[in-house]
Amino acid sequence: MFSLNTKKLIFVGGKGGVGKTTISSAIALQQAELGRKVLLISTDPAHSLADAFDQPIGDSKARVAAGVDALEIDPDREVDAHIERVMRTMKRFSKPDMFPEIERQMRLTQQSPGAQEAALLERIARIIDEEPEHYDVIIFDTAPTGHTLRLLSLPEAMAAWTQGLLKQSQKAKQLEGVLEHLSPKAGKDITNPMADPTQHETATMDDRTAEITETLLGRQRLFHRIRHVLTDPQQTGLVFVLTPEKLPILETTRAVAALKSEHLPIAGLVVNRNLPDLIDSDFFAQRRQQESIYREEIENTFADLPRAYLPLFPTDLHGLAALQKVCAELPSD
Repeated sequence: MFSLNTKKLIFVGGKGGVGKTTISSAIALQQAELGRKVLLISTDPAHSLADAFDQPIGDSKARVAAGVDALEIDPDREVDAHIERVMRTMKRFSKPDMFPEIERQMRLTQQSPGAQEAALLERIARIIDEEPEHYDVIIFDTAPTGHTLRLLSLPEAMAAWTQGLLKQSQKAKQLEGVLEHLSPKAGKDITNPMADPTQHETATMDDRTAEITETLLGRQRLFHRIRHVLTDPQQTGLVFVLTPEKLPILETTRAVAALKSEHLPIAGLVVNRNLPDLIDSDFFAQRRQQESIYREEIENTFADLPRAYLPLFPTDLHGLAALQKVCAELPSD
């Protein structure tokens, strides 16, 4: 068994359709019952938090239960806001005759692959950076593709993006000191973008160059802080939800291996929808026999991780009363 009672960040992931949203919601209720203030966030574009709680939830915080606020991040709205922020920044640092081209490029970017994901991940990073002062724990109900893995790669991508912008600057020579803080190789390439970006002296720069520098370094510092929090087992716990079936086991095996290689703290597994012991037909007897094989595989494959087994419930789970039943099945210690 495992406990999440001291975690500040909980990411709930797993293959699509295994019950991540139900488990995320139940964990939120469990933490609230312990007296903790909870923020539950869906990062899955195909939101289902509102269905789970059987009440409207949007892109602003809504109280869904005592001590639990929830929101569903709107990916289209995030892309629009992200593009607008980038466009404003670029226009501050560009000549007016370049504005039409900037706007054209931003419109193309808005439709490009990865634009939605990049915008969502930046929102996640800022939530992690800002919201802990208002909540005791933040729980992320992630998309099947696993935003956690994307979040890990974003700081490196941001470092490369930063380097490209600095190289294009007419003041590149003045910004060489900035690159030294973003790379262990004095800016020649970026092999370790998570090196601690310390404050750079900008007093000798003109206002425009200093603003560019501080904007880029501000983003770098943000993702450096996020990386530190995500890899701290005292603060963060990742929970994988799976069912006792072949494909969820395979996908969870790959995801766990990838996250371990990144030194992310995995709190445990929730094996969902286990058949009850009392069965009265050949069909269910065969299903339970197959399930027992997969449960043994789970025990062997994930022997080093805490595991919790939840039953298959007789009806669909939506609404607060149903979620409370799932909450009662979660490990508490």
